[in-house]
Amino acid sequence: MKPSITVITLGVDDLERAVAFYRDGLGFHTNGIIGAEFEYGAVAFFELQSNLKLALWPRSSIAHDTGLPRSDKAPTGLTLGHNVSSTREVDDILAKVQLAGGTIIKPAQSTFYGGYAGYFEDTEGHIWEVVFNPNFESL
Repeated sequence: MKPSITVITLGVDDLERAVAFYRDGLGFHTNGIIGAEFEYGAVAFFELQSNLKLALWPRSSIAHDTGLPRSDKAPTGLTLGHNVSSTREVDDILAKVQLAGGTIIKPAQSTFYGGYAGYFEDTEGHIWEVVFNPNFESL
């Protein structure tokens, strides 16, 4: 298996609310909800970077597709990291998140490794870290 990821799928309870948060609140580009004509098919994709998309798909659809029982939110099971180029950018993004309806769960602050970071929760309970790490490229 080649070590690469092409889609990160986040399970959501309210697809329309989640799309509005990422599209309208954070400015992520999407063609909107597609596949709604199929049972368990409604999904939205956002281009993150070359060959990497973010998908929002209802938790009930993920459960149906995988055959697993539907589960509740598990915020400490996964975090998504967004590395930026300055402490100012961390602050600007967290302010934008708050205006979009996200929840700041840990305000930005200096880190033990010489960086600066804060955490937010999107409207569906997913945890993101917005971080400036001056040593990120050397990791």
